[in-house]
Amino acid sequence: MRIAADGTWFYMGSPIGREAMVRLFASVLRRDADGITYLVTPVEKCAIQVDDAPFVAVELHVEGAGVEQRLTLRTNVGDIVEAGPLHPLRFEIDPGNAGVRPYLHVRGRLEARLNRAVTHQLMESCVDHRVDGADWVGIWAGGAFFPILPVGQVR
Repeated sequence: MRIAADGTWFYMGSPIGREAMVRLFASVLRRDADGITYLVTPVEKCAIQVDDAPFVAVELHVEGAGVEQRLTLRTNVGDIVEAGPLHPLRFEIDPGNAGVRPYLHVRGRLEARLNRAVTHQLMESCVDHRVDGADWVGIWAGGAFFPILPVGQVR
């Protein structure tokens, strides 16, 4: 089995078209400390290939602003997650185009990569904030600040 970067699940090279089947598999998904992602049932533990993150955040709801801002995201498999200290956001810089790739902790060691539309919506909430004596551009969520880039590196 394989989960492509766009969130498409494959079995033996063919996409799994039944959303209910994908959601069932997602409910038994686990990433262990060894960095390998497994489907785990009471009788079997099967390693699967994950091209990027196993889930994709496909919807974002924003309430409030600044320290009071609340971000609630929905994944392609139906998880509803409120970003914050228990479900942090993290950001990587794409080496291919220097763009920002945001991720959200969903559960266990599993993350969702935010799709393009959700990423653009999220970036509308960026603010400057001083962290440890440096100015950062980042996002407030659930009372926590998640830095993206130092202010001087933003284009």
